[in-house]
Amino acid sequence: MNFRSGYSLQRTMIIYMLLIGFAALLVASEFVLDTHSSKLREELNRNFEKYANGELAHEQVYEPLVRIRNKAMMMVGVILAVVVIVLTMFIKTITEPLQHMVEVSKAISSGDLSQTTGVATGNELSQLSCAIDDMSTNLQEIIMLSRSVCVSAGRLTSNALDLLKKEQMTPEQSDAMQKQLVRLDSELTTLGQVIDFFKLYSVDDQA
Repeated sequence: MNFRSGYSLQRTMIIYMLLIGFAALLVASEFVLDTHSSKLREELNRNFEKYANGELAHEQVYEPLVRIRNKAMMMVGVILAVVVIVLTMFIKTITEPLQHMVEVSKAISSGDLSQTTGVATGNELSQLSCAIDDMSTNLQEIIMLSRSVCVSAGRLTSNALDLLKKEQMTPEQSDAMQKQLVRLDSELTTLGQVIDFFKLYSVDDQA
């Protein structure tokens, strides 16, 4: 089975983490540059001198630090916005498709084989979606084949019982019986080949 190529889930997660890390790095760098700049020290020194000379009020001395504080709060808001955006993208591209596949898998396990996932994210989730849909299709084919075998076996058994009640079968009845037996044998062989294709769980495998 061929799967469509695309970005892997691991690569997507790395991109999300890099976005958050890059935003945090920008904020930290900006804050460090502002607090360690010579311009800030010079402005604070001038303010202290003016305050000592009575040219500035006490609240105005620390205006440069207040600006840095406000800028830091704004940058923290930017980081929070980036986190919200990344979280939304994570939910839309990973969590929601995964939850949908879980619900479909539960429906299939309960016997509803009409369910399909239909996830096309271009990563491992798409491959998992295709695998679930293929599994559901294979189960439907096996069930349909088993149903056909059961119908043929039931019809053959009924005809055989009717013929056994008679004293003697006609050539036409014998030919019909032979054809039914051949068809049933063919269907049983096909069903056996399908069953042999699967690796079944057994206690011996755990020994």
